[in-house]
Amino acid sequence: MQIFIDSADIEEIRDAAAMGVVDGVTTNPSLVAKTGRPFKDVLVDICEVVDGPISAEVIATDYDGMMTEARSLAKMHKNIVVKIPLIAEGLKAVRTLTDEGIRTNVTLCFSPTQGLLAAKAGATYVSPFIGRIDDISGNGMEIVEQLVTIYQNYGLPTQVLAASIRHPVHVVQASLIGAHVATLPHKVIHQLVKHPLTDSGLERFLADAKKIPSS
Repeated sequence: MQIFIDSADIEEIRDAAAMGVVDGVTTNPSLVAKTGRPFKDVLVDICEVVDGPISAEVIATDYDGMMTEARSLAKMHKNIVVKIPLIAEGLKAVRTLTDEGIRTNVTLCFSPTQGLLAAKAGATYVSPFIGRIDDISGNGMEIVEQLVTIYQNYGLPTQVLAASIRHPVHVVQASLIGAHVATLPHKVIHQLVKHPLTDSGLERFLADAKKIPSS
C-alpha cells in the first residue's frame, strides 16, 4: 500500500518525505487555506519535495469551470493529479480529463455506488472518506472494502485511496483490506512509528551502553 501525506504544510511534507515513507501528497482547499499562502505557490513547493502523485483540487462545481482549472493545474507539473468532487458535473469532467490523459482523484466519496460511477468515468483514484463516515456512526472501512472488491470484480484500474484517516488502526485496516493508497495526516504518520516497547527498549539499551568500559 502506498502512503501519501494529507497536508499543504511544506514543513510537514519535508519532514515526512525525509523519513522515506511518502509516495505522494494530497491537498484540499481547507489545508491550503491554513497555510495562508497562494495555492500555486504551495503546489510548486510540494512538487519540489515529493516526486510522486500530488493531488490538487478544483474549486469550480460546473463542468466548464472544472475543466479550465484542471487543465491549468495539470500544466504546472507532471506529478499533478487533479482532484474532482464526486458530483454529476465532476464525473463529466473526469471522463474528458481521462480522455485527455490527465489523471484524476475523485474526492468526497461516501458510497460504493458513487465509487463505481467514478471508476466507470475513468478516475485514476477514488477517495472514500473513512473518518467522516465513522463520525456519523457509519463504517467507513466497509466502503473501502466494497470498492476494492468491486474494482477487482470487473478489472477496473481505478485505485482506492483511503482518506480522512484518523488513527493508526485505520491504516492497518486499510492495508489488510487491500486499499491501494492511504493518505495520512502528518500526526498519524508519526503515530505509526511510535510504540512504548520500542521507547523502553531503546532507553534500556542506551542506559546499558553507558556501562560499557571505554577503551
